[in-house]
Parts: sequence; C-alpha cells; structure tokens
Amino acid sequence: MKTELFTVLPVHEARAKMALYLPADLRRSERRSLLDCIGRRLAQPVLAKENVPGFPRSTVDGYAVRARDTFGASEGSPAYLLVKGEVKMGAGAGLEAGVGEAVQVATGAMLPPGADAVVMVEHTEPAGAEGIEITRPVGVGDNVILADEDIKTGEEIFPHNHLLRPQDLGFLAAVGGLELEVYVPLRLGIISTGDELVPPVERPGPGQVRDVNSYSLFGLALSYGGEPVLYGLVKDDFRKLKATLARAHAETDLVLISGGSSVGARDLTAQALAELGEPGLVFHGLAARPGKPTLGAVRDGKPVFGLPGHPAAAMIAFDLLVAPLLKYGSYQKTSPGLPPLPALVSRSLSSAPGREDFIRVKLRREEGKLWADPVLGKSGLLSPMVQGDGFFRIPLEKEGVAAGAPVEVYLFGTDYVL
Repeated sequence: MKTELFTVLPVHEARAKMALYLPADLRRSERRSLLDCIGRRLAQPVLAKENVPGFPRSTVDGYAVRARDTFGASEGSPAYLLVKGEVKMGAGAGLEAGVGEAVQVATGAMLPPGADAVVMVEHTEPAGAEGIEITRPVGVGDNVILADEDIKTGEEIFPHNHLLRPQDLGFLAAVGGLELEVYVPLRLGIISTGDELVPPVERPGPGQVRDVNSYSLFGLALSYGGEPVLYGLVKDDFRKLKATLARAHAETDLVLISGGSSVGARDLTAQALAELGEPGLVFHGLAARPGKPTLGAVRDGKPVFGLPGHPAAAMIAFDLLVAPLLKYGSYQKTSPGLPPLPALVSRSLSSAPGREDFIRVKLRREEGKLWADPVLGKSGLLSPMVQGDGFFRIPLEKEGVAAGAPVEVYLFGTDYVL
C-alpha cells in the first residue's frame, strides 16, 4: 500500500485509518481466579449475587435497642434499659430486643430482632447488675448497616472494561466473586533501532548512547495492562530489522519499533513496514509535537507502530496510539477516562495551527491557585521527561496559549485517555 511519507495526519484521522484494518477488539477474554485478576480489565460486568452484608450489623461497640426507648434521654434524665444478653461476633443473634431491653453488641456484630439502632457504649452508664442508663438518644438506623445497604442483589458492582485494583479484589471477595471473565493482556513486541544504541550495561563509545526507549516503553506497556516483550537492539541493517519485525509480529499482538521513523536516507522502519504485507504502511506522520515522525502499519489485523527515537516523543506517541488499544482493544470503544486537572499556565507559548502540541509541566500552588510551569528543553534532552508532573494539550485549531490562561493537565500515573 503506497502512502506519501510525512503527509502528517491529525491523531483522530490516523486512528480512523488504522481502525479500517483492525478487528473490532484486539483482545480475547478468559476466566481467571480472583487473585490472578489484579491489573486486568473486566470482559463483562460483575453483578452482585447476594446482599452485603446480608444481615443488619452494628458499626460501633455498644447496645442494640429500640430507638423509641431512648427518646428524651439525657445525662440529667437518662433512660433505663434492662440488658438482656450479648450477641457474639460471628454468631447469630439468638435473642430479641424487647420493649425496654438492650442487647450488648460489638462493631460488626449482628443486630438482634426487635432492635433498630445501636447506642454507643460511651453514651451509657452501668445501672445495677443487669441494667444500663442511656445518656443520649438515638434515631432509627443510627450506628447500623442494613442487610443490603452495602450491596443489593442484582446491582452492578463493576462495569465492563473496569480496571481491577487491590481494593476491588477485596470488594469482590465480599460478594463471593472468586472467578471473573477478564481480558488477556495484549503482548507488545518492543524493538529499538539505531547504530548509535548500546545496552544500558555498556559504557557508550564516541557517538553512542544507551538504549532508553526499550525501558520506558516496557514500563508504559505494563502500566496500561499490556505484556511487553523485548526483542533487543537492531542496528541500521534492513535485513536484520525485517527479520526481527517478522519474528515479533508472529509472536505478539502488537509491535513497537522506536527509532528510524524520521525522513532520511536511513528510514529503514518505514521501508520495513511498507514491505510488511497488506495493507502495510497506513500512515506516516502525526500532526503532533512531539511525535511527528510516527508511523502506523497493519498486517493480518495486527498493528505495528514506528515510534520516534526521541524518548519523550515516543512516550507521547504511545499515549496517543498504543494506550487506547491496550485499554479498550480498539479506537472506537474509548471512554473519557479520568478528568484532567484544571490549572493556569505560567507563561505564553506559541503553536502552529493544524498541529497538536503536548507540553510537559511542573505544578505548583501559589496564593490559592494551581499553576502549570512548562518544562522546556532542547530536543534530545532526557531530563524534561522526569521533571514534569503531567502535560497539557494545545489543540489543532489554536496558535498557542497566553500566560495565565486555563489549561487541562493530564497527570502522569493516572488513567487518562487522550
């Protein structure tokens, strides 16, 4: 498939062109035990099969009572109740709270029949061998969790595609959801190219640099729920690149090649993708900075992306094109994600119309306002990658932002969707 190199496309158009050749969902699902599901996304909603907690229970240490028996109680005029007994933790009530009676309960214990509230032990005083004085009244439902107050039978606990967190596993354990239908993580083959690259364990020689992208892309893939596979460094040798690409394509669901995507005589990545097989190279160039020399290809329904060699640009291109596929399996099913953080940009910045700019920023609070300080630097510098708290986007139709203008900051480490 012939594509004019560097006819840059807006991100939404690049996604749309790729989607023409991709399946409705790149992912497949499987049934897994609850403890194997952390970091996975749900392939179907989870519905509660029973009420939780399943019985009314106390939220404090104290006495289960009929609320009306405490009305008007005060320290000067306490209400007197007969203590009928105690409900043990982990046991049924076994007795009933009648008129003028109280039953001792601990936090989490079952509320006995007849009782509709619990008086905290701090608001009682002993009264003889078998009685207590209530010094503060309670209303119906005070200090009590109802049988279905936490979860109701049939209620949707988590929706389709929910990313399971540690607290979610505990919640699902409470409802007996010990097996779940979850998506299998997509396997990402990662290839770094360039004669100048050496492994991080080696000391770079003249004109050489350590491989950065294999590691940052590996981390990004993990953070978005993917299963990264490193295919090592490939020098600027077309036959070796083509052979490594073929192996990665056969063994994984999606391939990333960083480096070799800029226009020039050594543009081996574009050549390798053009010869990948139908449809081959789908687009070359994004209307984005950083990230302009990004390319995309497809073969057999598997996407392959050529990412820029510059680490910051490669990470932005990953967010724009790879992350949606890891999260949703396609470009058509994306959701808004977590909302960005509103802030004020601290300096004016220009942008070219028809191009999206992604500006890394450091956040600070001053006089009750949140400011976003752009983290700028020459192309090729690595330190700006780690100095920022997040980034904001200058849209295609804008020519820049003025100092003090409101911007929306996407925080690194959050589940944002671009």
